[in-house]
Amino acid sequence: MGQLTKAISAAIKASDQTPYAIGKGTGVARSQLSRMMRGESGMTADTIEKLADYLGLRITIEPKPTTKTTKGQ
Repeated sequence: MGQLTKAISAAIKASDQTPYAIGKGTGVARSQLSRMMRGESGMTADTIEKLADYLGLRITIEPKPTTKTTKGQ
């Protein structure tokens, strides 16, 4: 399970809402939510965005810190 999926799954579990209510509010099928939470299925970027917005999460993509390496070693 990827980091985004884990974070969304944790937010769903921490919310006071049922998967049915979250599915209804986001337009994401309850079965899809269940599969994702069990680690059986990933999610599209669109689904991640819908769930994050509904759950009050912010998605941030940042460049990784670069490390300087010496060539030839």
